[in-house]
Amino acid sequence: MFRLQKFVSVQNLCVWPTHRYCCSVSASLNGNKRKEELFKTKLATGPGFHDFIKDASANDKSTNIKYESDHIHAYLPESTASGNSRKVFFETYGCQMNVNDTEIAWSILQKNGYLRVEELTEADVVLLVTCSVREKAEQTVWNRLKQLTALKKRRLKAQGPMKIGLLGCMAERLKSELLEREKLLDVIAGPDAYRDLPRLLALARGGQQASNVLLSLEETYADVMPVHRTQGHSAFVSIMRGCDNMCSYCIVPFTRGRERSRPVASILEEVRLLSEQGVREVTLLGQNVNSYRDMSEQVFCGSEPTQLSRGFSTVYRTRQGGLRFADLLDQVSLIDPNMRIRFTSPHPKDFPDEVLHLIQERHNICKQIHLPAQSGSSRVLQAMRRGYTREAYLELVENVRSIIPGVSLSSDFIVGFCGETEEDHQESLSLLRAVRYNIGFLFAYSMRKKTHAYHRLQDDVPAEVKQRRLQELIAVFREEAARVNSSLLGSTQLVLVEGESKRSSEELSGRSDGNVKVIFPKQEVPSLHQSSCTETISPGDYVLVKVTSANSQSMRGYPLCCTTLSEAAARSPDSLLSTLQQQQPSITEPPNDCSHILTTG
Repeated sequence: MFRLQKFVSVQNLCVWPTHRYCCSVSASLNGNKRKEELFKTKLATGPGFHDFIKDASANDKSTNIKYESDHIHAYLPESTASGNSRKVFFETYGCQMNVNDTEIAWSILQKNGYLRVEELTEADVVLLVTCSVREKAEQTVWNRLKQLTALKKRRLKAQGPMKIGLLGCMAERLKSELLEREKLLDVIAGPDAYRDLPRLLALARGGQQASNVLLSLEETYADVMPVHRTQGHSAFVSIMRGCDNMCSYCIVPFTRGRERSRPVASILEEVRLLSEQGVREVTLLGQNVNSYRDMSEQVFCGSEPTQLSRGFSTVYRTRQGGLRFADLLDQVSLIDPNMRIRFTSPHPKDFPDEVLHLIQERHNICKQIHLPAQSGSSRVLQAMRRGYTREAYLELVENVRSIIPGVSLSSDFIVGFCGETEEDHQESLSLLRAVRYNIGFLFAYSMRKKTHAYHRLQDDVPAEVKQRRLQELIAVFREEAARVNSSLLGSTQLVLVEGESKRSSEELSGRSDGNVKVIFPKQEVPSLHQSSCTETISPGDYVLVKVTSANSQSMRGYPLCCTTLSEAAARSPDSLLSTLQQQQPSITEPPNDCSHILTTG
């Protein structure tokens, strides 16, 4: 039997679910007036029941059934759904998940005949990929939409009409308002509706507003290979979508839906392709990345329960079976020993010891972990529904550092959450001092509709108090981060070169294993493998850098030599320096023209 799902009609438009089945039925228009009118009616109202059952085999109903990604709607002529070389321009706001969403949306449109342009003025279609985590992010998009609408009105008729679309979290959260407010948009597509973009854009070309914001329990875009626009030889790979944690302040479960994990085979294929393309660092992405659980194959569906970090709990029942994050991380790290592996954003509850030991054992898994605390007060953490206390969090930090010596830690903090007192705020400050992160993401609380806090709690901390507390939190973070980074003075860091420094074309910039920015002079360095020879440093190279100064944001130093992850893991920095010193005895001192870096902050 065919699985039919309910259609939701908005302004006479048929809004499709994201995972649906279509029959391979040919359709064409012979150009006469009657058929043109019939086609226009079908385009506006969507498919009927017969579109699903026509030509289905009674003996084998699966024969002609295909995912929509492999088949254009039977009731739409191919030329109509095709982009016909129309030019699309993307603007991406928010987190790296939105960057990945842009790559997925572009992959789908590219296969449907669209071209991507870098200049807004050249575009026939402008698509904004949006974020709803904070009010400021949404206001930025509202302002941008007004600018684009003005540009649209000024567009010359000879260029053809410009269509404006909004994708992502904001599309799902504010669908009605976006369609009605000042008529700013032609197309709206939620995070699970990118497969439907060709159809939505075809409707928009006909002068209608088109939207699909339905969330899916299954959509992972596993069969869509993102078109990566890598910079600095780094790329992001989505491994899961959605979140089940239901923290009281968070809008993500309502804009991106329930957790579902991408099949491991699809992830490994993408990472292998990136390795073949010369990518040197891959970051695994997910709203709750370390709760990954692949249930796509029967062999993975065991009865072993989920192991949480000690002292942590969830609002949902303990789950069983599946290929877990440790298994995935293990397989990804084996693909290319000279490719760095990172992951974000995790939840502290999902750090069993097996994950920590794997990070310590594999030289190409970065010894840097993001541990979002959100608050240092157990009372506030309970109100946030985080599933742990301050004491449990500190015990986890201690466990992480005992298993992974020298690990770098980063975190998220929210100030001014509902009911937060000065005492609670002081506990957050003390947690910053106790843990000493080297990277932090600190924000004032912004209440979002649909969340548990919106319905059950009161946003009772005044805006000016939130801002004052935020500035205090930032000051303490910078003080502690400067101490952490300064403790690395004199050390040798393995840096992945990203490109020129933003402030000087005479300097290069990259990231250490701990994800801290490292800046150093652009110059040739001695070769490890050819005595008396030098080589030029290029983006994508791994370089050993001697650290000479540091502040809360970055470190500075001078380059010693180019190397690889495997070589750096096999030989200690002292061994590599010894080899270089034999070739060029002065290498352990900064070059004369770079002596200024010793005192630059």
